[in-house]
Amino acid sequence: MNIRIQKLRPNAVLPTYGSPCAAGADLSASLTEEVALLPGETKLIPTGLAMEIPEGYAGLIYARSGLASKRGLAPANKVGVVDADYRGEVMVALHNHSGQPQSVAPGERIAQLVVTPFLAAEFTQTEALCGTTRGAGGFGSTGR
Repeated sequence: MNIRIQKLRPNAVLPTYGSPCAAGADLSASLTEEVALLPGETKLIPTGLAMEIPEGYAGLIYARSGLASKRGLAPANKVGVVDADYRGEVMVALHNHSGQPQSVAPGERIAQLVVTPFLAAEFTQTEALCGTTRGAGGFGSTGR
């Protein structure tokens, strides 16, 4: 699959895969200087990229495991969604979950993009749903 990408800033870095079997391509911060994030703070970090995701696919933005586990930096919305018809700059809402101030350097890898197919559902209102053994059992109900 080919994803057309437009660099919106001179220092933007094209997404790269860390290994031949990696599902996510690393997204990098397109900054001119370091950005500080205080504990509990969220900032929009630009990637400097716009892209054409094919119809029937979405770009899902996930945390980079090392950045999240070692420094507490991860997307604030847990998983960002880049729709196929979006043509603006891809931004990462990076949140500092740690108790220490953190900084993001220009060119630093800040998240990963997974391009995946999806099904568009049709939603139909009904008066009742089919029964199941589980029924309306919610959080923790299947662990009993």
